[in-house]
Amino acid sequence: MTQVLDHGISIKLNRTAVVRVDIYAGFSATYKRAVLDAIHTALVHSFKTPVEDRNQTIREFAEEDFDRSGGKSKQFTMIEIVAFLGRSREAKRELYKEIASKLARSPGISPNDVLITLNEVELVNWGVQGGQIADEVDLGFEVKV
Repeated sequence: MTQVLDHGISIKLNRTAVVRVDIYAGFSATYKRAVLDAIHTALVHSFKTPVEDRNQTIREFAEEDFDRSGGKSKQFTMIEIVAFLGRSREAKRELYKEIASKLARSPGISPNDVLITLNEVELVNWGVQGGQIADEVDLGFEVKV
C-alpha cells in the first residue's frame, strides 16, 4: 500500500510480518525457497498479509552452533514471526497449523521438527517507512483478523 504524506511524499507501507528462520547449514537453495514460500503463503492466508509484502531471512548454522531438543532431526526449523498486535487466537492457530502442514508437503519437514514463535508488537512500537509511528498512519488493512 502506498500512502501520500501531507507534504506530498509517497511512501510504501510494509504490512507483513518480519520472519526469521533458523536451520542447519547445507540445505539447497530450492529447499530454503520452499521454506520461505510455505511460511509466506500461510501468513497471507491466515493473517491476511498482502502477497507482495515479504520480509524474511534464513540463518544457517553449523551443527556445533545449533542445539536442538531430543528427538529433533537435522531438519529442525525454528521460525520467529514478529507481527502487529491484534490477531485472534483462531488466526494464530490457523497460521501455526498451516505453516507445519505446508512445510511437511514441501520441502518435507516433519511437523515435529517445526518450532514457531510469534512476537506481537503494539503499533506504537513499529516505525514504518517515512519514520512514522504505525498507529498514527492509515495502514490500509485490518490487523484484527
